[in-house]
Amino acid sequence: MVELSTDLPGPLVPVEWLAERLCAPGVVVLDASVGADREADRRIPGARLFDIDGVLSDHSGPLPHTMPGADVFAREMRVLGVRDSDTVIVYDGAGIYSSARAWWMLHAMGFGRVAVLDGGMPAWAGAGLPLESGGPVSAVPEGDFTARPRAGFVVGSGEVLVALADPGAVVFDARARERFAGTAPEPRAGLRGGHMPGAVNLPFVELQREGRMLPVAELRAAFEALAGERERLVFSCGSGVTACVLALGAELAGYQNLSVYDGSWSEWGLPSPDRPVVTGQ
Repeated sequence: MVELSTDLPGPLVPVEWLAERLCAPGVVVLDASVGADREADRRIPGARLFDIDGVLSDHSGPLPHTMPGADVFAREMRVLGVRDSDTVIVYDGAGIYSSARAWWMLHAMGFGRVAVLDGGMPAWAGAGLPLESGGPVSAVPEGDFTARPRAGFVVGSGEVLVALADPGAVVFDARARERFAGTAPEPRAGLRGGHMPGAVNLPFVELQREGRMLPVAELRAAFEALAGERERLVFSCGSGVTACVLALGAELAGYQNLSVYDGSWSEWGLPSPDRPVVTGQ
């Protein structure tokens, strides 16, 4: 039997790629589902829970889904058995939603051997590939994951304000168009409607077709239409999750200078004279 390489073809892999390597040494599959999908009683065989709703967010402050510190992140990756030499595939139950957040978090912590499963659980199940159910995967040997945080991958509101004023940068908002315009209410209480002055709207669902990411040429066209010649891209959304879908799309499209605003609208939308808001498209 020919041993298949576990070198990643890029930040996105099809279900066929994973199916052929599912039991290969050094391949780790992480289920990054959130909400109801996190509670679903099915998973790709051997998948371990990357718990964005739980231990893999910082719960010491009021904002949802913010990055934990490097020490906490490294500890949780070791508990999941992740080694520095592993190849990690992340997926979620919705398709491509929170898996992109897990992918970006690993990147931000200096781990490059990670990719998102294109189409996620729906694509895997739709291809008739095996599933398992029951309780969490039993304990695995502790990993040796090392966190090496990368500057600029995750940014705060101050850096976003700088980007909004920078002619070489553009801030993308991944929320639905109605929320961006301020014509639909925010799902979280106490937040203003609208968007940052100068931000552009690219709803994350518009980068997908039937739960999979668009072809590279279409992704590039979508970003070029809004970014023009600007190469510094900053991504925001409701709570820092779907902003990472835009980051995934931008990396697939060939952009390199990318950042995710961790607090996103959960922070920016709070009443504050330091974070201006406008409405309309």
